[in-house]
Amino acid sequence: MIIVKGPAELASMRAAGRILGELLVRLRAAVAPGVTTAALDALARDTIAALGGAPAFLGYRGFPATICASVNDEVVHGIPGARALRAGDIVGLDVGACVDGYYADAAVTVPVGPVSDEAQRLIAVTEAALAAGMAQATPGRRVSDISHAVQTTVEAAGFSVVREFVGHGIGASLHEAPQIPNYGAPGTGPVLKAGMALAIEPMVNAGRPEVEVLADGWTAVTRDHRLSAHFEHTVAVTERGPEIFTKP
Repeated sequence: MIIVKGPAELASMRAAGRILGELLVRLRAAVAPGVTTAALDALARDTIAALGGAPAFLGYRGFPATICASVNDEVVHGIPGARALRAGDIVGLDVGACVDGYYADAAVTVPVGPVSDEAQRLIAVTEAALAAGMAQATPGRRVSDISHAVQTTVEAAGFSVVREFVGHGIGASLHEAPQIPNYGAPGTGPVLKAGMALAIEPMVNAGRPEVEVLADGWTAVTRDHRLSAHFEHTVAVTERGPEIFTKP
């Protein structure tokens, strides 16, 4: 069942989104060669607490950290640790926060110093795909209109969308209905209504779309070990158009 939120619920989600918007700015600034993914996780934990939120990922289904930090061919759900970032890497940072029982979720992929032309283009296309998908989040559209906008943006650039992981509704639970694939024909699926809240999150591979999960049970990597990028915002469907809660 898709839950339509009222003003008070959206206000709590908006507050959680503001925390994540500020956190994304701080995480971007902290990414540099030699910085460990554990240090980025500590920054996120401290920032969320200082800004009045609670981490959404820590302990969720057993996940052991505040952020997911996915480097290079890691698609999503990378576990932070002692790994130090190196010049030329790209790192996807995915994080959630909760305020008064309501969630927001966001992700960004950041270059570590100068990166390859392919990495730059992959990051730019993935962010553009997110923008294209969010533009469809208006009353009367359908969920698959978001999916189709993401897919066409990605594939026009010669990249591929991950199919094993999808975007989702969000609210009093971190993951709610509907699922939002990053591919599909337009004009199908649930009709979007004002008050719906969606976490739209393209995951885009430089090579083929297939992924596999490592032995840690969390980290998903591209099967061909080419680069992957991930961007996400939490968006409310409104009569005035999509409202991005997690925008910095």
